[in-house]
Amino acid sequence: MSEIAGKAAFDAIRYAQLWEDADVLTGALGQRPGATLVSICSAGDNALAMLTLDPEKVVVVDLSPAQIACLKIRIEAFQTLDHPQFLELMGARPSRRRDALLSLLIRDMLPADREFWEARRADVVAYGLGGVGKFERYFRVMQRYLLPLVHSKKTIDSIFQPGRSRAEREAFLDGTWNNRRWKLLLEVFFSRFTMGRLGRDPAFFDHVEGSVADHVARRIRHAAVDLDPSQNPYLHWILKGTHGRALPMPWRAENFATIRERLDRLDIRLGSLEAFVSTGEKADGFNLSDIFEYMTPATFETVYGEVLGAANPGARLVYWNMMAPRRLPSAFAARMTTRTDLETAGKAADKAFFYSDFVVEELQA
Repeated sequence: MSEIAGKAAFDAIRYAQLWEDADVLTGALGQRPGATLVSICSAGDNALAMLTLDPEKVVVVDLSPAQIACLKIRIEAFQTLDHPQFLELMGARPSRRRDALLSLLIRDMLPADREFWEARRADVVAYGLGGVGKFERYFRVMQRYLLPLVHSKKTIDSIFQPGRSRAEREAFLDGTWNNRRWKLLLEVFFSRFTMGRLGRDPAFFDHVEGSVADHVARRIRHAAVDLDPSQNPYLHWILKGTHGRALPMPWRAENFATIRERLDRLDIRLGSLEAFVSTGEKADGFNLSDIFEYMTPATFETVYGEVLGAANPGARLVYWNMMAPRRLPSAFAARMTTRTDLETAGKAADKAFFYSDFVVEELQA
């Protein structure tokens, strides 16, 4: 039993799309022909992205039946739709045919799966499959009711203007965007209280250190200045409710056929990471999302050791921290190598900007 299972609810869709950068994840894992990989499911996007690494199998685990349902309907979408239809149904692009596309996908699903998505049909039609989670609803509150009080549509559009230099992006952020109303919005909307109740689960903040609003402000500077906002699908969705010129890696046209051809390599399991490591199976790489943030330091060390027991030599553990610092426990330092080269590259490129740390650790041969 996972520690977080007794503290947070897992009966609804928390994340309808994945808020971790699959470009960074796949770059850290590297090509893995014939390997067994393990991924936390969340909405399923990073598990799908891992298929581009040419593994023999991707074992996908999650405590939440709702999150598993998000992956299952993505599988149906990849198998049934063409790429433009897929983007429309997911919500990345505007559409007037999501109702028909959803009906096409669920007509042959098991009754329980059909009922799950029928209950969410109105939201899917309005926002796309990628917009029906608690976290996405949280951002819609900001988009609809708060952001218009802070900035005009012209100003919001302007943050995504392509071709600006870093100096120009910094001047825009400091001279136009960071006004007093925006700073007040950050303090209220991105507080631990508000995010815990409207976005994430309050239990996810049990081990968080410091001010969430201050952390978000620092990370928005990274997204708006250090990176090019016009190429950031996550920032675009947060501020506008769709993706702009850029798309998350597994939703891009160049990866669509490869993922479709390898869907049979997914091994989907409802349960915790701890349940997988108890099977005695071995894996060559792990996408651990940010699950260690939800654990006490003692539990983190225990679970980390269990993961190493299920890892082949050379296996990489890839995970993120938002505000609870979690890194290689000292008890296992002699067995692991911190891949600083991969971490540095990943942090510099990471478009999913909420996270303060990106960790890549490799089990020595």
